[in-house]
Amino acid sequence: MMTFSNKQYLRRSALLSCTRNLLLAAFSIIALSACIGSDSDDPEPFTPPEPPNINAQIRIIHASPDAPAVDVLANGNSVGGLADLDYQTATGLAFIRTGSFEFTVEAQLPGGASASVITLPATLENDVQYNVLAIGEVANIAGLVVANPETAVGDGNIRAQVVHGAPNAPTVDIYVTAPDADIAVSQPLATLAFGEFTGQVEVPAGSYRIRVAAAGTTTVVFDSGTIEIAAGVDLFITATENVLGGEAPINLTVADGLGSGVIVDVNSQAQVRAIHGIADAPAVDVFADIEGDNDLLLFDAAPFKGVTDYISVPAGDYLLDVKADADNGIVAIDDAAVSLMANVRYTALANNSLANADLDLVVDDGRPLATAAQVRVFHASQATGPVDIYVTSDGEIDGVDPAFAGVAYSMDALAETGYVQLAAGDYVLTVTPTGTKTEAIETGVLTLEAAKIYTAFAVDGDMIGDAPQLILADDFVE
Repeated sequence: MMTFSNKQYLRRSALLSCTRNLLLAAFSIIALSACIGSDSDDPEPFTPPEPPNINAQIRIIHASPDAPAVDVLANGNSVGGLADLDYQTATGLAFIRTGSFEFTVEAQLPGGASASVITLPATLENDVQYNVLAIGEVANIAGLVVANPETAVGDGNIRAQVVHGAPNAPTVDIYVTAPDADIAVSQPLATLAFGEFTGQVEVPAGSYRIRVAAAGTTTVVFDSGTIEIAAGVDLFITATENVLGGEAPINLTVADGLGSGVIVDVNSQAQVRAIHGIADAPAVDVFADIEGDNDLLLFDAAPFKGVTDYISVPAGDYLLDVKADADNGIVAIDDAAVSLMANVRYTALANNSLANADLDLVVDDGRPLATAAQVRVFHASQATGPVDIYVTSDGEIDGVDPAFAGVAYSMDALAETGYVQLAAGDYVLTVTPTGTKTEAIETGVLTLEAAKIYTAFAVDGDMIGDAPQLILADDFVE
């Protein structure tokens, strides 16, 4: 396996080879010009340009749990590969010229605006790798730079470095052990408070297990389970706040030089809720069939327009049945196959009509942002044609273009707006048949707050022929 340092050396070699070729070509042109185009015996001396110095590397890690996606600028200019970075992700390692820079982290705000949240002066030196982290919640966001010399990983080894980047987690002990080791008799790799980090540690490639415990205890709050790591891998690991489902307070954001991924606690479960959106169906029960057990009752007597609480279930593949609560012999949806992943939240929405019932599973991946309210709207009304959706401050839509046009009901996957960021304030949501200004739904004034998630499902009216209506969820009803 090629290490990142080897790639870096290959790139330097290619650059030097290219520079030599350019210099030879330049000398040839100068010599030819001197022979055929000059009467002077003393031509101007040619001084070859210095090759650009790009021996530094930089990587950005977004570890601020309530910050929006960010862009990173160097001296006011964009840097390739350092744009549109979202939470719990890291860029690949980017080559950059050495010298003095002022790095600016700009948060992406509603309406295409941006705001500088971190300004970080830095002098980049030859053969040094710089890891720049945005840590802390937005109210106290800060930049952290972890610099390491660029060196190759030893033969047969892996290298790792760990940062405590979870602002709401206490000081912790970090154990990196064989998978079956007892941490009660093991020494922690390090004890870290928020913002602290280990040095680079090399160990033989193989199977490992990462466990995190409150400092001074063996009470594990995060367990990676067994992970296999191949020789030559150079990892930068950041403990980041878990903002989704599961009991563990943290996840691990792992950067390998090319990109990043997230390791969740091995015991993490999926979270799922149900919404009854079939207007002509009675209250229903939702059952799960897992490993041959068809008697797992997930939700009992869910009424039309009802939104259940989230429940935790083991990750895995399920078959879901939706049955009439009063008579489980009446099956509205039979063996709807769903796959649930650990540490992910889902909404299971029963929709369409009783005669043609459908179950859609959607991922609820909204993360509260300190800088914006987030609104998400679904079209789940089978009796309603394509619609236009307006978001205004006063409900006046004449002369206003829709925020979303031609949104149609679909049996394949529910049409939705996705999470739309809006500045905190008062809004009116208006839904009209596409191409008209005829109101089918108008919410009245809604006061939306930053750091809140607002979800709405447009479903059929209570009776045939009624106008569609909204089922409100999340912070609309809290």
